[in-house]
Amino acid sequence: MIFNCLANMGYVYENLVAQMLKSSGNNLYFHTWPKDEKHNYEVDFLLSRGAKLCPIEVKSAGYKSHVSLDAFCKKFSSRVGNRYVVYTKDLRHDGETTLLPIYMVGLV
Repeated sequence: MIFNCLANMGYVYENLVAQMLKSSGNNLYFHTWPKDEKHNYEVDFLLSRGAKLCPIEVKSAGYKSHVSLDAFCKKFSSRVGNRYVVYTKDLRHDGETTLLPIYMVGLV
């Protein structure tokens, strides 16, 4: 019997990031709020850094769109410190967002 091994890798990457953040001494928080009647915005992780929050969105693919992260940062602009998209490519900056390779999560 042959099984189809295609899976939503987003869950795998989110779990990996959760393990790395927790083992680095972080408490894990997330935030979700309604976008419309059928959809929600969701920020995968929120880290507390003094009086600021550092939102993190994890991407297994398609990193150029981070709608929930952008909406969160707009809604809570006075409380947001560094903002991150964790993904599978090299370290970059996209405006105010740091695009962080997954292997660097423990350094956040």
